[in-house]
Amino acid sequence: MDFDTLHALGKTELHCHLDGSLSLRCIRQLAKMINRPLPASDDALRQVVQAPADSENLADYLKTFDFVAPLLQTKKALQLAAFDVVAQAAEENVRYIEIRFAPAFSISGGLSLSEATEAVIEGLHQAMTKFDIVAKALVCGMRQLPNADNQAMFRANAALLGNGLVGGDFAGNEADFPTSVCAPAIKTAQALGVPLTFHAGECHCPQNIAEAIFLGIPRIGHATACFDQPDLIQKIVQTHTTIELCLTSNLQTKAARSLDEFPYQALKAAGAAITINTDNRTVSNTTLTHEYELYQTYFKTTAADFLAFNLNAINAAFIPEPAKQTLRNRLHHDYAAYL
Repeated sequence: MDFDTLHALGKTELHCHLDGSLSLRCIRQLAKMINRPLPASDDALRQVVQAPADSENLADYLKTFDFVAPLLQTKKALQLAAFDVVAQAAEENVRYIEIRFAPAFSISGGLSLSEATEAVIEGLHQAMTKFDIVAKALVCGMRQLPNADNQAMFRANAALLGNGLVGGDFAGNEADFPTSVCAPAIKTAQALGVPLTFHAGECHCPQNIAEAIFLGIPRIGHATACFDQPDLIQKIVQTHTTIELCLTSNLQTKAARSLDEFPYQALKAAGAAITINTDNRTVSNTTLTHEYELYQTYFKTTAADFLAFNLNAINAAFIPEPAKQTLRNRLHHDYAAYL
């Protein structure tokens, strides 16, 4: 399939970070709101908001986010950011997207943890009135923060579940803060009824994936380190854990030092539930269509495969079953001409 055909395909995305996916136009709008000077040219701006092609590791990649964080400290800014990311997704025919962000990083301007989330949800709702897409929010706990802070964040936001917020996540410094460190906050979120996904396996640490599965988390973001762990892959399959793959991001962060270390083929061969995601559209300079193009180029992924991965995403989405069935029907219609 050529790029235009891939672009036209219906898509879903479960793993997309708000702060890593802002368009350059949106970044300029946000900076103008706080009178923050930016490089004049888009090429120069890209140098500070996109990860370097030669990122040494995940920590190097994550430095890029420090530039955007000060721009996301007001309700208006968060609304605009959420609208912007949904607009980008809708333009490439994404039917359903979950956009994740860390409320703890948007409260330095005086917002509460729940007010920050409410602002993001409002931006998603505004976008859904304009674009043909369903968009929901996930709130991220951060590994490097104290468990008490993450527990407070989930408690503050639990009341928003079902009103635009559909679940939670844990992101951040995985190398120094393994899954086990987050267990108290994970259990708090689960007790509050917050469905969870979880970043694990980005730092050559398969044990973090195994621990997340042991703690009952049904979705894993990345899971890259399972590529040469057949027993772990079987555990993923046996527990029906859904994997949110992020190819371009993994190659940039050296989570996968080559295509041979990217777990797609091993997971697919084992029958695992795979989904395709951008992770960070801007930081990784990618789109979902571009990711599809890479899968097709590197792995000979077919239209039938893409449909299956999208259905996996809908099955794992944190939304009610009737909404899932509506999206499944739409995806089957989208792909009918290509199968």
